[in-house]
Amino acid sequence: MSRLWLIIAGLAGAAAVALGAYGAHGFGGSAIQQSWFATAQAYHALHAVALLAGAALADRLSGGAVRAAHTGLGLIAGGTLLFSGGLYWRALTEAGGPGVMMPVGGLALIAGWLALALAGLLVRRP
Repeated sequence: MSRLWLIIAGLAGAAAVALGAYGAHGFGGSAIQQSWFATAQAYHALHAVALLAGAALADRLSGGAVRAAHTGLGLIAGGTLLFSGGLYWRALTEAGGPGVMMPVGGLALIAGWLALALAGLLVRRP
């Protein structure tokens, strides 16, 4: 399963770099649009790294810990897509878009991090 997370992390990281370059060199929106875009890109890049770390660690776990870790990674991937994607959309279009995307994405990110914490609590000590 870590192979899938490695692929997702690689794609998320590549997209974060490409969108960061666009935001720095090609995006000419208003100050608030630039702020939304920068926030989206920062969360996107941070969570791409979190997915990479999770890909490296998840299969080293067992039992409930591995299930919690994979659940957390899924929530982080989905939350990043909804939260950062919603902010990118808003920055690029000036439209609110589906207004529920960003709050749901943010809640998914929080839940993902909590699931990773749960995975840590479930790790069996030698």
